[in-house]
Amino acid sequence: MPHLVAVCTVRALRPDPGTIGITAIDKGAVEGPVRVGAYGVYADVQADRKHHGGLEKAVYAYAQEDAEYWERELGRALPPGFFGENLRTEGIDVNAAVVGEQWRIGERVVVEVTLPRTPCQTFARWVGGADERGWVKRFSDARRLGPYLKVIETGRVTAGDEITVIERPEGAPTIIDIYRAPA
Repeated sequence: MPHLVAVCTVRALRPDPGTIGITAIDKGAVEGPVRVGAYGVYADVQADRKHHGGLEKAVYAYAQEDAEYWERELGRALPPGFFGENLRTEGIDVNAAVVGEQWRIGERVVVEVTLPRTPCQTFARWVGGADERGWVKRFSDARRLGPYLKVIETGRVTAGDEITVIERPEGAPTIIDIYRAPA
């Protein structure tokens, strides 16, 4: 049964040499029920609101199966939140999700798939800086991006909550179909 492995929020804002000067990619799992509102998971922030956050990118989901792939590739543990995700999922192919697909999480929260994540240099620096040169291309080429989600119905979610696909528009493209790798 597809379910949430973890709900993650920012642990700390970190200095970053990019144009914003800080990053909120450092996320970690939190205990207990967490409120999900129109702009995302309660107590989470996005430092770069031009590229993250807002109604169409309120929540970012990443699959445990994809994290395990990267653990093997990178040779280290990658706990929930490592990819900057708000939701670590298991048992649902998040990369095969179609634009407009809706998921019910737990009893009340409904989210809608909007866009794929586009990896950036901040993400590359977070993953390993000089040790992971070419990370943006490598992550893009693996096609294990994870989707951004719009919140349709607010409520609370917690680790272990079931994820049910409640709507899947026929003929809609997957997030991988619409992905354009950064230039």
